[in-house]
Amino acid sequence: MRIYYALFALLFLFLMPVPGDGAIINKLQRYYCRIRSGRCAVFGCLPKEEQIGRCSVTGRKCCRRKK
Repeated sequence: MRIYYALFALLFLFLMPVPGDGAIINKLQRYYCRIRSGRCAVFGCLPKEEQIGRCSVTGRKCCRRKK
């Protein structure tokens, strides 16, 4: 039973992204933003838009028009 815990810990460590390199996560977040009919804004959303999420780890925002 202890071997399962060790294997799970090793698998978890190997699948974690390298700090500072969120390329896979950023792509998934951008894709999810587009699915939700949004756009990725560098600084912030426009006045007629609302923030519905994030497009990257560094802080880009996912915005779409207010309903």
